[in-house]
Amino acid sequence: MKTKLHSLIIGLAMLAGIHEAAAQAAQFFRIVGPTAVTITSFNPDGTLVWNNALAGTNYTVQTVSSLPGGTNWVDYIKISAANGINTNQLINFNPPAGMTFIPAGQFIMGDNLDGETDAIPTSIMVSAFYIDVNLVSSNQWQLVYNWATNNGYTFTNAGAGKGANHPVQTVDWYDCVKWCNARSQKSGLMPVYYTEMGFAQVYTNGEPTNVFANWSANGYRLPTEAEWEKAARGGLDGHRFPWGDTISESQANYFGDTSYSSYDLGPNGYNTTFNDGVQPYTSPVGHFAANGYGLYDMAGNVFEWCWDWYGTPYAQPTANNPTGQTIGSYRVTRGDSWYAFAGYARCASRDGSTPVNASNRIGFRCVRGF
Repeated sequence: MKTKLHSLIIGLAMLAGIHEAAAQAAQFFRIVGPTAVTITSFNPDGTLVWNNALAGTNYTVQTVSSLPGGTNWVDYIKISAANGINTNQLINFNPPAGMTFIPAGQFIMGDNLDGETDAIPTSIMVSAFYIDVNLVSSNQWQLVYNWATNNGYTFTNAGAGKGANHPVQTVDWYDCVKWCNARSQKSGLMPVYYTEMGFAQVYTNGEPTNVFANWSANGYRLPTEAEWEKAARGGLDGHRFPWGDTISESQANYFGDTSYSSYDLGPNGYNTTFNDGVQPYTSPVGHFAANGYGLYDMAGNVFEWCWDWYGTPYAQPTANNPTGQTIGSYRVTRGDSWYAFAGYARCASRDGSTPVNASNRIGFRCVRGF
């Protein structure tokens, strides 16, 4: 299989003249940049070896789902040329600590299983990104929060957590966006969020009418709605949940009601493992089994803030890397919580909240681009 894949790389490079590679699931790749490069090998460990690069410049691996005639190329991963002969990882086996790599490609966003009028199945192309394996915990929040408040940041809400390893909650959308910027700056990365379109003023204070995202920045940010759903599905399109089509309290932390949904196997009420009589009944991050991408709590525990304004149907439904409409009243939340019914835990389920809502049912996790 490895030899065949290698021959496809070289064969397509010779045919196309703009050096491309084929991968699983009929996915094709090419390298674009200031010079035409040559792929010399694609090793079993995922190392892509290429030459003729211009030292000190940047190149981009792009992907498309079909050839010949593929014109819908999207960015997969950005790579730098440190010298004239380069060895780079096409699949990045060494993501940032606490994060995992979600490969670029098409997936089916939404489903027809439960008659959701705002989640009509749509084929979406999403570029590669990193995402936190776990929800941001109370302890993780506090570490960055302390740094931020000592470096010019202010927050409307200080955040809360039932335990150090429970998800942070009681944070509004603006708090989370500012926290992402602080996490970026603390790590020496370029912040994503700004208070004006020119990206001159990093967003650190207040709750302005508009927040502008620099999508080319390499810092931490909230996932787009499309990124979140692709990550939640874990490569398993067309099912209600990251693991299949039914749910029980052994799989997620939610409010069971077997009379409301036939796919809810219960038992009824709050999850008995975490119902100690003192709300919120959150669970430690990573308590339940991971999905196909190795992500925890993509269903239940707390809802998760996303970047997008809520729109119906999906805003920009046919775009690559959709980021939603430019204005709205509610920011998208995804994933269900300890308080809500099983229907909200479905991968296709869409909800939203006013961005100033700081609820003990909403938390978040971060993503990073390249």
